[in-house]
Amino acid sequence: MGKKNRTTPRNESNKPVTQRDFSRINKVYPRNANQEKYLKTIEENVITIGSGPAGSGKTYLAVFAALCHHWAKETKRLIITRPAVEAGEKLGFLPGDLDDKLDPYMRPIYDALYDQIGLSLAKEKIERGYIEIAPLAYMRGRTFNNCFILLDEAQNATIEQLKMAVTRVGENCKLVIAGDPTQSDLGYHKRKSGLYVLEEIVEGLNNVAIVKFDKSDIVRSPVVVDIVAAFEEYENQNEN
Repeated sequence: MGKKNRTTPRNESNKPVTQRDFSRINKVYPRNANQEKYLKTIEENVITIGSGPAGSGKTYLAVFAALCHHWAKETKRLIITRPAVEAGEKLGFLPGDLDDKLDPYMRPIYDALYDQIGLSLAKEKIERGYIEIAPLAYMRGRTFNNCFILLDEAQNATIEQLKMAVTRVGENCKLVIAGDPTQSDLGYHKRKSGLYVLEEIVEGLNNVAIVKFDKSDIVRSPVVVDIVAAFEEYENQNEN
C-alpha cells in the first residue's frame, strides 16, 4: 500500500495554492467576495496589504495562504511578525523571559495555526524552524529569501518600521501586511499609524496590491458590525 499523500495531487498543481487540497491543512473558504479577492491578490502579487476592520478575516486568511504556499513548496519558511506595541499594557511587567512575555501577545497567531494545522504539527514546524514567530524589530538587518512573511497588526507600526519591513523582501518571497488603521495603539488619531502612509506610497506600484475591507466584510457577531459603524460615525464627526 502506498503512503498517504501529505501534499497535493498532481492534477491540482495548476490551481492557485489556496484552492488546492492539502491533507494536513484544514481547508479555509472565503466567506465573501472581498475575502476571495484577498486570497487571489496574495497569489498574484509580491506584497499585499489587507487594510480594514477587525473581524474581516485579514490575519486568518493570510495564515491560511502562508501555510498553503509552504505545503505546495512555493516557499520554504513562514515568518509571522507583529510590532511589539501593546493595547495599554507593558511587556516589561509580564513575568518570564522574552518568549514568555511575547507568548500572550502572539496568541492570535498561534490560535490560527493550531486551528488550521493542529497543535502538534504547528509546534513541530516551529521547532524545526519552518515557522518563525517574532516581533517586528527582529527583522531589522535581515533579508528573507524563499519565505512567506505575514506582518500582522501593522496599524501599530510606524512608517519607518514598515519601510524596514518591505525592504526585507528577497528572492521568491511574499509579504502580506494586515492591519486596521482605526485601531492603532500608537495614538488615538489614525494618521499616527504608518499603515495609512504606506498605502499612499505604494499604491500603483507593480507587484504591490491593496485590498480594502469595510464593515460589510466582518464575519464576527452582527453586533461587531454595528459597533464598528458607530465608531466610524463618531470619528468622522470629531474630524470635521
